[in-house]
Amino acid sequence: MAQGSINVRYEEEFIFNSGGLMLFTCRWLPTNQDPKALIFLCHGYAMECSISMEGTGTWLAKAGYAVYGVDYEGHGKSSGLQGYIPSFDDLVNDCSDYFTSICEKKENKMKLRYLLGESMGGAVVLCLHRKKPKFWDGAVLVAPMCKIAEEMKPHPLVINVLSKPCRIIPTWKIIPTQDIIDIAIKNPEKRDEVRSNPLCYKGKPRLRTGHELLMVSLDIEKTIDQVSLPFMIVHGGDDIVIDPSVSRLLYDSASSSDKTFNLYPGMWHALTSGEPPENIQLVFSDIVAWLDERASAVNSRSEREGKNKHDHPAFLEKKVFLYA
Repeated sequence: MAQGSINVRYEEEFIFNSGGLMLFTCRWLPTNQDPKALIFLCHGYAMECSISMEGTGTWLAKAGYAVYGVDYEGHGKSSGLQGYIPSFDDLVNDCSDYFTSICEKKENKMKLRYLLGESMGGAVVLCLHRKKPKFWDGAVLVAPMCKIAEEMKPHPLVINVLSKPCRIIPTWKIIPTQDIIDIAIKNPEKRDEVRSNPLCYKGKPRLRTGHELLMVSLDIEKTIDQVSLPFMIVHGGDDIVIDPSVSRLLYDSASSSDKTFNLYPGMWHALTSGEPPENIQLVFSDIVAWLDERASAVNSRSEREGKNKHDHPAFLEKKVFLYA
């Protein structure tokens, strides 16, 4: 069935996490076909799902996938102080609990499960995989945050010093940073769209938030060789928010036998939403092709459990694509 012939239904729902905090969730569902698989979105820092990732959800649903998103605590329409991440572990647990609840629905139990994370959401994806190494069938990582560049890495003494005020003034907006919107989003119209979106946090990073992001980045870097699920990385060659060398390290170090790295010269950080339409189309065409190839090789989890689809010869060769 052609992508354009698939209708999409969008739905929203509020849920409560284990601590009683209200979280916003949304989903994009193909209406005239059974979904090929489930895809779970992990948005970036200071972003949200319903507007910022609408293009991603719609594109993938039109390709025949059921797509689910959740706004983290302190993000989007979820409860909590805006832009504040008191615990990255709790954030990951919230995503894990919600995504697992969708997978365990009767109609979804046999469907394949994929994660898609953008920027900080890439770190969330890697943490979800580490939490349940055999649960997920694959991941798409969009300019993932999985290491701090050496020239940006604080000295261990600085980290120790910062940990003390984090306990005293955790919510203070005192971490200096340049305007990420200007350097992440190439398309001026999309830049204005994010600036006018009240659901996106635009203040300086809060002290505890910055500390949590630093610590999870350092932690992921230490265990990067333990990444074993099939994954595809897409990264802009001119990304100055997260250096493409970070994705290269993940690609080279991961133990996964099925891994793909697409580097797009000239593209920036927000390559699934902030680029000109023809660039976005190229990126999503590659993502959908990657997903389709794996979803068609094995159509259900029962089939996956009976036969390891990643032993298929087509998935054993490492792949790197560089676009001119």
